[in-house]
Amino acid sequence: MATSDGPGYLRFFPYDQPYDHQHDAMETIREALVTERDVLFEGACGTGKTLAALAPALEYGRAANKTVVITTNVHQQTRQFIEEARAINTGEPIRTVVFRGKGSMCHIDVDYKECQALRDATREVVDQAEEVAALEQQAAELREAATDEGGVSAGGGEATEPAAGGSDVAEARAAVLDELQSAEDQLDEVQADATVCDRYHRNLTQDTSDFYDWLYADVRTPDEIYDAAHEAGLCGYELLKEGIEGVDLVVCNYHHLLDPNIREQFFRWLDRDPEDIVAVFDEAHNIEDAARDHATRTCNEVTLSSALDELDETDDFRVEAAERVVRAFHDALVDVYEAGMGFGARESLGEDWEDVTIDADTGRDDLTMAFLERYEGPGYKQDLEHALNLGQTLDQSYQEAYKEGETTTRKECQTLAAAAFIDDWMDGSAEPGTYPVVSVRRTEAGVRGRAELYTCIPRQVTEPLFDDLHASVLMSATLRPFDVQRDVLGLDDPVTMAYGLQFPEERRRTFAVTSPALFASKRDDPGVQSTVAGTIEDAVRFTPGNTLVFCPSYAEAERYYDRVGTDSTPYLDRPGERAEDLRERFTADDDGVLFTSLWGTLAEGVSYDGDDARTVLVVGVPYPHLDDRMEAVEEAFAGAFGSEDQGWRYAVEIPTVRKTRQALGRVVRSPEDFGVRALVDERYARSRAGDLGQYSVHDTFPEEEREELVDVAPEKLKFAMLNFYQELDAYDEAPPRP
Repeated sequence: MATSDGPGYLRFFPYDQPYDHQHDAMETIREALVTERDVLFEGACGTGKTLAALAPALEYGRAANKTVVITTNVHQQTRQFIEEARAINTGEPIRTVVFRGKGSMCHIDVDYKECQALRDATREVVDQAEEVAALEQQAAELREAATDEGGVSAGGGEATEPAAGGSDVAEARAAVLDELQSAEDQLDEVQADATVCDRYHRNLTQDTSDFYDWLYADVRTPDEIYDAAHEAGLCGYELLKEGIEGVDLVVCNYHHLLDPNIREQFFRWLDRDPEDIVAVFDEAHNIEDAARDHATRTCNEVTLSSALDELDETDDFRVEAAERVVRAFHDALVDVYEAGMGFGARESLGEDWEDVTIDADTGRDDLTMAFLERYEGPGYKQDLEHALNLGQTLDQSYQEAYKEGETTTRKECQTLAAAAFIDDWMDGSAEPGTYPVVSVRRTEAGVRGRAELYTCIPRQVTEPLFDDLHASVLMSATLRPFDVQRDVLGLDDPVTMAYGLQFPEERRRTFAVTSPALFASKRDDPGVQSTVAGTIEDAVRFTPGNTLVFCPSYAEAERYYDRVGTDSTPYLDRPGERAEDLRERFTADDDGVLFTSLWGTLAEGVSYDGDDARTVLVVGVPYPHLDDRMEAVEEAFAGAFGSEDQGWRYAVEIPTVRKTRQALGRVVRSPEDFGVRALVDERYARSRAGDLGQYSVHDTFPEEEREELVDVAPEKLKFAMLNFYQELDAYDEAPPRP
């Protein structure tokens, strides 16, 4: 534990002394928080980013009455936050809550709206019971007063000669008894009709102080909270919501901040306004995609069909208007995806959504035009208003029916969902930065379509958030270039800082292998495949332990899994299969090679420490599939940031190189660790940059990482690896012969 000497934030640093770079980072972050500026903080593995951000944030939060919220979308990082918070709490007590979504905390497995209805009904029963109890207490007090004054006999009967003023007390008591009878009748009624949650009922009626004493005695995980609440017969999720005011630190998932509706409720639970929040985002290079997902809106064909069925069963003057707009949109959606599927596309459809091009060269998209052609009525805006109002009425009736026990589940209003989306579509499909999409897939019931309003520029979501918060710290190992992160997320003049790998450089080598560029047009070339496969074989053979091979796609991973010949045990990561089980089998090996996609779940947020993996290869430059959706993002960025070149840079090149840098960071995870990191494609090489021109990605890497890259020919990689591993005496037996 740090001593009390020095800056105040060292009270929240749980170890002897921070490294020099940590001290610098903490000082910079503390100054930024005071001036209400955001921070972009890049730190390679081992730089201690979490504590460098938390210590000054907690110290400032306590001094300025702010709450610190640290958030990530990577489960492994959540576990690290809990460990760090526990270490801090040992020396400097902090009130910490680790928050997880209702779905994983609920003991009875109901969805959000069912839970809301259960809460409302339960609270109504409890409130009514409390009213009865209060009236009973009031009646008892009046009875006692009347007895003292001689107006009521000890047995409850009237005295023969009431004392002066006794009649007033008796009248008051009679009035209260009337109210009590009415309240008891109402309680009987709500208890008979309402569907309640027994656990939440206990939350409201039992003394829960022991739970909160236990909760704040240490930093508790969501699983620990769930188990403790389950054993006590309570609802842990609701206890958290109702007991987190005044905490120092909250650990949560991205969606608690990035989803506007959840964020509003979340801050209400904290009893905080946005300006009272200091937010720390870990793995912040993922904010762009996460924000885009939260802003994107969808409506599938099943919802539209269900809405029409619902309307057919509804007796209301607004049904005809609602049916006109919903049916027109439903039929337009079917028309568009049927027309958009090419020859043989229907037969080849799988379970995954596949986009159908609807973006017209000029004017509105195909779905909007088809809807306007299909619609027949006095005006779709007028009919949409009726549909929305009817949907809200139906939704409220479903709420009341579930609340009063008339239904066993809380029914979702499909009319409201459909009308709200159609309203969004007609208002938003032409907005800059919004890309209208129709997708299609095969289900057990046949081919079904979906409409989607895809958000191309995430700052539409993030800029209002960062403007409202007191300040934020965005940290990751791959945030640079900072100007791109600033522009994409809408940050106003952030403080920036970057710290490279702090581990001994002599314990790692980073190579750029000058093998042929794996352009999409060259991937099937036998000569190119032979060179790449030979390079992988050499790397696996000369690695004293496990090797990771990241490819541009799952298909390429499978190609080289089949083609590479090696005595090491091969492992193949396939889409749709549980990657964690594969990772555990691979890391339990001592001479394995794992083939996976750089766009899969094993490329970031996963550590391969020590013997888990010694060498990592990134094969090719893993550009994403350049479909219509990606082109829309590129075009949106080009329009927002000034040129087609910037569109490509912001939308494609920078995210691709970030992915590559994340993959390289999977090995060499501590000062004692060692390993080789190799980029197998000449587009990474310094010596090829001039010849390749715009196709080279060498200069996209940060300067100090470019300086560490050593160009090596494919046939020379094995010698370079042999020399490196021999210098470290890494081979348990005699080294392989070149």
